[in-house]
Amino acid sequence: MFASNFGSKPQWLTFDCYGTLIQWDEGLVEAVRQILATKPGAAGVTPQQLITAYDTHEHALEAERPHRNFRDVAGAALGLALRDLGLPYTPADIELLTGRIAAMPPFQEVVPALAQLKRMGFRLCVVSNTDDDIIAGNVAQLGGHIDHVITAQQSQAYKPTREIFAHAHQALGVTHADVVHICASPHLDLQAARDIGFRCVWIDRATARRPLPDYTPDAILSRLDRVPVLFKNLGW
Repeated sequence: MFASNFGSKPQWLTFDCYGTLIQWDEGLVEAVRQILATKPGAAGVTPQQLITAYDTHEHALEAERPHRNFRDVAGAALGLALRDLGLPYTPADIELLTGRIAAMPPFQEVVPALAQLKRMGFRLCVVSNTDDDIIAGNVAQLGGHIDHVITAQQSQAYKPTREIFAHAHQALGVTHADVVHICASPHLDLQAARDIGFRCVWIDRATARRPLPDYTPDAILSRLDRVPVLFKNLGW
């Protein structure tokens, strides 16, 4: 599905990283499973219970001011989530989590799709709610196709706020109308697309995530390798 009035070809494509390019859900479940395996009394706790509690605290902490780097936010959120479930937290837990995040691999079709987009003349930028040192491990697995990386650490703001996207667009020398953003996260990236007004392609990987009720992306695709096909159909 895509809109008929997609507009002119952009110079830059921006991407959400985790869940769009990188296998976030799979990697997070494995990291949480390893953390729970170290906890006495965790036999009755499922990875999804801990992930749900962690997500709630992480999003709340990211909205607070002053800005805190992702490693600090993730450590605090993980500690609060474990406390909610009656489990102890140690500094080794956040090292395990961030280490696993940095090692998460791309989806199988991602690197060839990025290579094809580069051959089509696009420049590629990742915009992500993380720290520079964490995402470096993921970007290193993307075949050298990424031209620029913008993080929450650089912009001192987290998605879905305007600040991180304004920082990205300024760094790229474009306005929000001059890019197409490609993402898998409704509550972060689609919300920003709705509020700011940039064009957006939603990669719906058949997870439990659902689009916003008051916003329709410019295109909805199932995998990243459908993006070059869409753009060719648009004459780009």
